[in-house]
Amino acid sequence: MSRIPDIDAFEERAAIAEYDGGLSRSEAENLAARAQGFAGADAYWQWLADYVVDRRMPN
Repeated sequence: MSRIPDIDAFEERAAIAEYDGGLSRSEAENLAARAQGFAGADAYWQWLADYVVDRRMPN
């Protein structure tokens, strides 16, 4: 992924999907991650972790 994920948009979309949509937190985070082009929440969080550790955008 060539752009930095939008954390605020991720959290907002996940919260809406969870509380208004009735999804579990896991399902809501997967939905929010896919909306930003990730395979799911695990890939989203891993990208962010790599970014923080490496101090540069992951490949």
